[in-house]
Amino acid sequence: MPSTPVKISPEAAVAHLQPQTWARVNRLHIRKIIAEFAHELLITPRLEYSRGDWGHYLLEPEGGRVQYRFKARLLALDHWYIDTASIEKTADGQAEELDSVRFIMEFSGQLEFDPLLLPTYLEEVISTLYGSAYMHTYNTASAEALTQAGYQEVEQAMMAGHPCFVANNGRIGYDADDYRRYAPEAAQPFAVVWLAGRKDRTVFTGIAPLDYEQVMAQELDPDTLDAFHATLREQGLAPEDYLYMPVHPWQWYNKLASAFAPDIAARHLVCLGYGKDAYLPQQSVRTLFNVSRPERCYVKSALSILNMGFMRGLSPQYMRSTPPINEWLSQLLEGDAWLQERGFTMLREIATIGYTNHYFEQAVKTESAYKKMLSMLWRESPVAKLQPGQRLMTMAALLHIDAEGNALLPALIRSSGLDTTAWLQQYLRCYLSPLLHCFYQYDLRFMPHGENVILVLENNVPVKAIMKDIAEEIAIVNGEADLPEAVKRIIIPVPEERKILSIFTQIFDCFFRFLSHILVEHDQYPEARFWELAAACIQEYQEAHPELEDKFRRCDLFAEEIVKTCLNRLQIRNNQRMIEPNNPFKSQQYAGTFRNPLAAFKPKRKAITKSFTDANI
Repeated sequence: MPSTPVKISPEAAVAHLQPQTWARVNRLHIRKIIAEFAHELLITPRLEYSRGDWGHYLLEPEGGRVQYRFKARLLALDHWYIDTASIEKTADGQAEELDSVRFIMEFSGQLEFDPLLLPTYLEEVISTLYGSAYMHTYNTASAEALTQAGYQEVEQAMMAGHPCFVANNGRIGYDADDYRRYAPEAAQPFAVVWLAGRKDRTVFTGIAPLDYEQVMAQELDPDTLDAFHATLREQGLAPEDYLYMPVHPWQWYNKLASAFAPDIAARHLVCLGYGKDAYLPQQSVRTLFNVSRPERCYVKSALSILNMGFMRGLSPQYMRSTPPINEWLSQLLEGDAWLQERGFTMLREIATIGYTNHYFEQAVKTESAYKKMLSMLWRESPVAKLQPGQRLMTMAALLHIDAEGNALLPALIRSSGLDTTAWLQQYLRCYLSPLLHCFYQYDLRFMPHGENVILVLENNVPVKAIMKDIAEEIAIVNGEADLPEAVKRIIIPVPEERKILSIFTQIFDCFFRFLSHILVEHDQYPEARFWELAAACIQEYQEAHPELEDKFRRCDLFAEEIVKTCLNRLQIRNNQRMIEPNNPFKSQQYAGTFRNPLAAFKPKRKAITKSFTDANI
């Protein structure tokens, strides 16, 4: 079985931190900070003058010593398209280097940081810059090359992280050696550690009729399973009294081996050693893809690192309801003709194991990361969903900019043989249309950002979308929904006027806003044309479903203005736990409204009403 890798040298840990690279990633990051903080009205650049489509802006923190100047175009949804090269900083009239961390410090009073939270946020920003410097040094695959690359090659090449969050790659808990072993961009395959949990503390749950023995037979070779049985018997323990589960090696060495020491000493928990298969981490860090046997499941395990507003644990209680939720949703999607026609599907989380640490469970009465350190799930591989001639690509790739500043999306479109409009129409049909149907027909909300969606491509044209990360992310935004008991935890309370944000915030503000920007900057594609295509996709859906007319009016995607949901405000207010998972709207941060670019293409409702009348004659 694999041995523990040798640590990298002290010099290698920082070899990518070169002055020129550091200056470049700071400039790119400040561009993002200004754009996203201005979008959320956390800061307010002042227009000094305009030339053509470009405005020249001044931004000053409190005190008046420091000034930032840049030129930008304001796109739809209050999106700031900033000319990266134009950003300049002066202090007392003297030019200074751009420094992201210093920028946060300069504006910390205006941003109303809690002094106790600011150091952690700064550490997350620094860690994000550290990772960006690494990727700009070593992730050198060009946008053109990625149009022909394999699924995992594209996954490991991603550089930007979540497009909205400024501190989006913190991974607080990883040291420099861990980064080289376990960061997705490092692309180093590793084996997982297998544990045996005594059945009186460990719960297995699977999608019916899948049982524990079937999962073991699928995920472990017979000789590995025999070796695990032998390890227990050598200690005088009976294998039938235990359940086997894989965990991330970082979690074992840094948390479980010490925090679960009483359980290990009592043989409630037994370390079985490394498995044989090699895995690669995905962009979500704690989700691992089996590269030895790609048809086997992803493994997602608790990972007690702080990343983008959360400690990335997994609740043993939530694990018990995860397979039932996935089973329910899978049946819903498979039974819907509209979704099937568009090829919309999901990766089921087919089985879970949760281990309860009795000390923390009894001592801590509230929700706590200490109660989420040892749980995992198996998620279906997307490989089995491919037909001949098809390939997979994370949807995050549509926002990817390579180390030379070239965007992947225009290159992908060129390689497909379609023009940009035709390609986008097919993409919207695969991605947007099914999400509209899930929302309007079933009150079902996904978290469909780039990392949570896999695109199936034929000749580099999207033919269907696959959703993943189901049980932790989906929600029913209808408090009166009639769901099976095991599924009811996905119901979240949402004010009627906020329901539309399930579509508008997650899809339009958090993804299409950036997609449109890339098309404008890198493909000179008219911004209004993109929003016209999105509006046409919505109208096509609405005309096909006149029976939902009342819901279209109540949750109006063509409204003149939309409430602005602010993600960085959330993280700034609490970078340890941004929201309550069972009631995310309770802690949401809003900052006024923005004009809706879809409003210009609002359809005439009479046409839909007529269709509804005709359908009922």
